[in-house]
Amino acid sequence: MRAAVNTRYGPPEVVTVTDVPVPEPGEGELLVRVDATTVNRTDCAYRAARPFIMRALTGLRRPKRTILGTEFAGEVVGTGDLVDRFAVGDRVFGYCEGRFGAHAEYVVVHQTSSVATVPAGVSQQEAAASTEGFHYARSAIIRAGVKPGDDVLVYGATGGIGSAAVQQLAAMDVTVTAVCAGEHLELVRGLGPDQVVDYQTEDFTALPQRFDLVFDAVGKSTFGACRRLLRPDGVYVSSELGPGAQNLPLSLLGTVRRGRQRVVFPFPEDNQAVVEEIRDHLAAGTYRPLIDRTYPLEDIVAAHRYVETGQKIGNVIITVSG
Repeated sequence: MRAAVNTRYGPPEVVTVTDVPVPEPGEGELLVRVDATTVNRTDCAYRAARPFIMRALTGLRRPKRTILGTEFAGEVVGTGDLVDRFAVGDRVFGYCEGRFGAHAEYVVVHQTSSVATVPAGVSQQEAAASTEGFHYARSAIIRAGVKPGDDVLVYGATGGIGSAAVQQLAAMDVTVTAVCAGEHLELVRGLGPDQVVDYQTEDFTALPQRFDLVFDAVGKSTFGACRRLLRPDGVYVSSELGPGAQNLPLSLLGTVRRGRQRVVFPFPEDNQAVVEEIRDHLAAGTYRPLIDRTYPLEDIVAAHRYVETGQKIGNVIITVSG
């Protein structure tokens, strides 16, 4: 099968598309023919091993996992023994960070992992792009303790995580302020926020409102810069570690300073129940991932380059088969 392989850390050019053996499903596992996958910030971070501390998980000198890809949508074409949740012919989608392997024509996942059937009327590309942004946004919302009546600001509302957060929050009884570049104001308004702010013409950190949660979905701000936006017991959440990985110690401090402004680090929940929740939102039409560009597998290096510009809108799709 064709797969995007990187056997060393580095820039996008370390990824090469080559032939590798088709994986064999073991007990309880599904062999999925991949129709679509994505290249996202997670893939780029693992490929480059940035920050360096990631190598403690990914391999000190070279990658332990040489085929990346965290999101996939495809068709079950084979099963191992004792599979009883899915059948050959099922359209499925899921998330496989850690094990990876979705940047290939076939991937193997366990039937109890983060995998679910694709709802009718949802394309394979939409399904493939739906998991990472949603589950990171969901974890931030839950960890921050957002409740009905809250005011929430989302910075980076056009990204995969930010656009998913705006849609989830818009479905709740909260007031949502979304921050994005001016050329994307109408796109973001379509996601359902109550207010949209153009950061190119207005300093969002100088807004007169105060918020229960400020969610930096692109990791380009800091707690210090956003603190004045928070209510006395407000919460700051970022999708990144922040300068000097400051958000981790700040979040630890926050656990012992309840009732005051604090940082929460959103360790995500990644399991089958979350993907089934995403499936239900897709089926109900309450969530649709934004799709920016689409590349064939053979052009995956160009996709990595584009994602690393930091300018992508929503998700970048890789078409594999189908």
